Amino acid sequence: MPKPLDQRKLNDLALSYVARFATSAAKLEAYLWRKLRERGQADDDEQLDIPAIVDRMVELRYIDDEAYARSKAGGLLRRGYGGRRVDQALRAAGIDETVRNDVAPCEKEARLAAFALAQKRKFGPFGAEPFERDRKEKQIAAMIRAGHGFDSARALIEAPTIEQAEEWLSQADE
Repeated sequence: MPKPLDQRKLNDLALSYVARFATSAAKLEAYLWRKLRERGQADDDEQLDIPAIVDRMVELRYIDDEAYARSKAGGLLRRGYGGRRVDQALRAAGIDETVRNDVAPCEKEARLAAFALAQKRKFGPFGAEPFERDRKEKQIAAMIRAGHGFDSARALIEAPTIEQAEEWLSQADE
C-alpha cells in the first residue's frame, strides 16, 4: 500500500503530473485532492496546502490555463467538434468563463470544424450514395451531438454536392 502523503510528496506528485500532462489548474487541484483521499495524510500535525501547490505551479508557469484552453479548443475544432462541445470540455477542465469566451470559435472556425466532421464521417455530400430522410436525420443528430448548431448541420448535410458544401463554407469569409 502506498505511503500517506506529506507536503513534499504532494509537491512531487504535482511536479510529476504537470511534467507528463498538459493540464489546467483546476484539473491539477482535483488530481491532488484525489491522491490525498486515496493515500491519506502523513501523521504530521501540519495541514497540507493543495491550493498553495497549485498556485506555485501557476506562478512557475508550469500551468497556463489560457494556453491550455487555446490548445484544447484548437485540437477539438480540428477533429470536427463544434463550439458547444469545446465549451463543455473547457468547462469540465475548470477553465474560467472569460477564457472560454476568448477561445470560442468564430463563424469560419465553426464551419471549418463542421466541414471536417462531415468529410471524416462521410456525411451529406461526402457519402458514397444518395440517402433517404431517416439517414439525413441521423447525420444531423450526430453533428448536433458533436456541438454544431442545427442550422449549420442541416445546411451541410443537405448540400447536394461537395461544391455546394464548399460554397457554404466559403460564405463564412464574407
